[in-house]
Amino acid sequence: MVQKFWLLLLRIYIKTGLFFYTKRIKVLGKQNIPKKGAVLFAVNHPNGLIDPLYVTTTNKRTNHYLVRAASFKNPIVKKVLAFLHLMPIYRIRDGIQQLANNQEIFEKCFGILKKGDALMIFPEGSHDKKRTIRPLSKGFTRIISGALEKHPDLEIRIVPVGITYQHISNFPAKVCINYGKPIATKKIFEANALAKAIHILKSEVSEQLKKRIVHINDDENYNKTLQKLNDAQVDFTNVDVVNLMIKNNTIPKKKEPKKNYLTPLFYLIILNSIIPYVLWKIAAKKIDEIEFIDTFRFSLNLVFCTIFYSLQTWIIVVFYGSLFGFLYLTFAVLLVLIYVKFAPTNAKKYEE
Repeated sequence: MVQKFWLLLLRIYIKTGLFFYTKRIKVLGKQNIPKKGAVLFAVNHPNGLIDPLYVTTTNKRTNHYLVRAASFKNPIVKKVLAFLHLMPIYRIRDGIQQLANNQEIFEKCFGILKKGDALMIFPEGSHDKKRTIRPLSKGFTRIISGALEKHPDLEIRIVPVGITYQHISNFPAKVCINYGKPIATKKIFEANALAKAIHILKSEVSEQLKKRIVHINDDENYNKTLQKLNDAQVDFTNVDVVNLMIKNNTIPKKKEPKKNYLTPLFYLIILNSIIPYVLWKIAAKKIDEIEFIDTFRFSLNLVFCTIFYSLQTWIIVVFYGSLFGFLYLTFAVLLVLIYVKFAPTNAKKYEE
């Protein structure tokens, strides 16, 4: 009960943070989320550790997560991640000898599904900003088949979840979370040999994901198609519309990006958040993957802005009274809210 209470508070805190970080969070297909029973969310992975935050704060299920084992190297971090229902998954790049540890993790997953809880997996195996669904690993099918073998009466539904960003690393962010139709797995494994059942499952999940994000085939025309879409300043979060443009080759002509008339407001926010801003700039120099920019920028600013806005409010209360403290905090929050919700989110040029 204590853990659930703290997790609930953390969920509210993160969801509030994402509201102030994101211009718009479009959620599609919420009716496809099973209200109870074992479910596995199979999610594409374009943007680092911020991906699971968007998914878990847009559904009411208690989610458990499989993330790459490298995140668990620090003993303190390992305990924190375990408290947050995160579990390590080992890959060949972590060392062949480490792969044996996955069996223990799989056993935990079987137990989670048996209890009727939700498991979140990124079956592409790694993050990548490319707007395409990459080949899926068979790890999630092993979990499904293992759980059904151990608990034959269990029904596990897979819900493919597509995440599409207007452009990763942009601030303010703009994102679409698109829940696919549940796939009942029990019949698939009962009616087919194991190898065929795995193939069917991977194919169904992959095809659904391609429809739930802006998917561009990763071929010789990929860069050209993406550049045209960026030049046209399309709204990538209108997933169906953009996919239809790609399919019918009806991408609009080049369009000039919208001017950001709120730039002065942005500099006012920086001035009011100068310490968190400087700390973020120092940390940003150490980030060598674009897919982790949003993760660290959101996380650091969520913590630092909370601390320093509270501290600045307290100082004003001490010297000028509660009314001025309240007015300052209200003004500071409104500045951020106005900029985030009304500043343009122009697509950037393609970055190789």
